[in-house]
Amino acid sequence: MRRILPADAFPAWFGRFLPRLSRREPTSLFRPVSVSDRSDGRLAHLDGLNFSRAWCWNNLAASLPLGDPRCVIMRDAAARHLAASLPHLRH
Repeated sequence: MRRILPADAFPAWFGRFLPRLSRREPTSLFRPVSVSDRSDGRLAHLDGLNFSRAWCWNNLAASLPLGDPRCVIMRDAAARHLAASLPHLRH
């Protein structure tokens, strides 16, 4: 939606989409997923999910106006997802 809506319309839409963002809810979006067995390819892809979520949270935060208090929460979520995934990603 950040790419479809006009830039000035996105913040309000996003607030309606995630109305409990200030409480970091739903928690499943703010907490990195755990990888219990990285030797299992089906589970190891969750590192990629965490990495993708970090990228998404950063891009969403960049779409909000400077000083928007939601950005702090979103960048924190991005940093936690990146920290959970980056040490395990290989090329």
